[in-house]
Amino acid sequence: MASLQLSSHFLGKNTTKHNSVSISHSYSQTPFTRLFSRKIKFQKFMSCSMSMNGCHGDFKTPLGTIETRTMAAVLSPTAATERLISAVSELKSQPPPFSSGVVRLQVPIEQQIGAIDWLQAQNETHPRCFFSRRSDVGRPDLLLDLASQNENGNGNGGSSDRDLVSVAGIGSAVFFRDLDPFSHDDWRSIRRFLSSKSPLIRAYGGMRFDPNGKISVEWEPFGAFYFAVPQVEFNEFGGSSMLAATLAWDDELSWTLENAIESLQETMLQVVSSVVMRLRRESLGVSVLSKNHVPTKGAYYPAVEKALEIIKHKSSSLSKVVLARNSRVITDVDIDPIAWLAQLQSEGQDAYQFCLQPPGAPAFIGNTPERLFQRNQLGVCSEALAATRPRSASTTRDMEIERDLLTSPKDDLEFSIVRENIREKLNSICDQVVVKPQKTVRKLARVQHLYSQLAGKLRREDDEFDILAALHPTPAVCGLPAEEARLLIKEIESFDRGMYAGPIGFFGGGESEFAVGIRSALVEKGLGALIYAGTGIVAGSNPTSEWNELDLKISQFTKSIEYKAAATTTTLQTIN
Repeated sequence: MASLQLSSHFLGKNTTKHNSVSISHSYSQTPFTRLFSRKIKFQKFMSCSMSMNGCHGDFKTPLGTIETRTMAAVLSPTAATERLISAVSELKSQPPPFSSGVVRLQVPIEQQIGAIDWLQAQNETHPRCFFSRRSDVGRPDLLLDLASQNENGNGNGGSSDRDLVSVAGIGSAVFFRDLDPFSHDDWRSIRRFLSSKSPLIRAYGGMRFDPNGKISVEWEPFGAFYFAVPQVEFNEFGGSSMLAATLAWDDELSWTLENAIESLQETMLQVVSSVVMRLRRESLGVSVLSKNHVPTKGAYYPAVEKALEIIKHKSSSLSKVVLARNSRVITDVDIDPIAWLAQLQSEGQDAYQFCLQPPGAPAFIGNTPERLFQRNQLGVCSEALAATRPRSASTTRDMEIERDLLTSPKDDLEFSIVRENIREKLNSICDQVVVKPQKTVRKLARVQHLYSQLAGKLRREDDEFDILAALHPTPAVCGLPAEEARLLIKEIESFDRGMYAGPIGFFGGGESEFAVGIRSALVEKGLGALIYAGTGIVAGSNPTSEWNELDLKISQFTKSIEYKAAATTTTLQTIN
């Protein structure tokens, strides 16, 4: 279990929670954070349509009911909204006889509508979340392979949601947030509101890369972790859609069923359903006024050299460290984070897209290719992704770059460190682990990486918390050994990573899935965006190459906001 001990800093073991809201800061004030200091009030977070904090409940006491009620299918979002409003009224007149519970009301829609298009049409004053699954077409499904190898395997449990493409949500039926690191008790608090019999009741959110690190102003509303079960949710399936409304209550938390219904009705009245806009995914049509990096190029080079000196030192066990950079982009007009995410989605079919925005907070968006883990019943899979090369428009040149990546000793070292570390961690919580393939190249729109899949069978379904404790952070975003790399990152990096490189995804009753929050940005009105990227430093790394790799990784963000005269016209389409 050594790997679990290595990661103990990143997830909390404490069972006592503190209600203090004081947050210390060690980061230098920038125009970005000074503006946040004036705009963000912690009290706003606590009171802005936030329902109840499930972390404050008694996780040992089961809820009175967890149920899903499905209504007859309709043809449009408008009809679905009307049906849900009626269903909520009926629930109010005939309330469940329980002092606590979760009820999901859902209406299938007989046409496929983009969840991100629905979210774009909604009132942006609500808390928002979005999670789009990655397309794994062409890759083996190791979870299904494991299930077929075991007579009692449960790898295909919860098949009703296997065709789910993406989810968009507004409001929160129940949220989970604390300033202390995510603990086993917090996980049990979330699980209390979930059930395998209601697989689409899920808590979406994420955790900080280093929850014990000091929180900078722009990341305050996210806490050490933040999850929420959306009040109103739009599910996009392959060939169909679904609109759902969820309410949660617990009298012991002074949030009654009457409170939950009243809050949900207020949110439902603001749902825009008559017109859903199709986004034109080309350019945002904004001009970049300034772009500044932290660290600067002059500071980054010495940082890489220092890391290489430590790696080469005989007394050091450090074999890899990931050094990150944030790039602050200021534009002439505000960037719409959902429109930006839609652009990223158009070229990121082989990646997860996500948006997480608590009340009064900036939007944290990302287009990450890396899965942290997926759990389906007892089956769990992860992957190793490391080493980076650009793509080429020329097929011949692209193949040459691929061969160079496969045969590079430096890149093989970086990748092997990641793969073997994940294999070791899965072995600590699984009865059997398979690796398939050992090494291949995974091609994305702008870059290509070395890649491998790993999967195993958990000993118990309750070991899910241990998956996080074991796998986060991976060597791909931190280094190896994790604690030594973390201390060096803390010493070298002069900015707060926040949820960059942290786990982003959802917990569900039968299935959970988390991506690694890389290729990401923090977007706020009037403040532009902070774009994050990192690169692995191992023996043989070159500061110039690593800096160029950082530029390559953020290019999907920077190129998509550059002004293009031909793309200034927005195409809108009414969906009936």
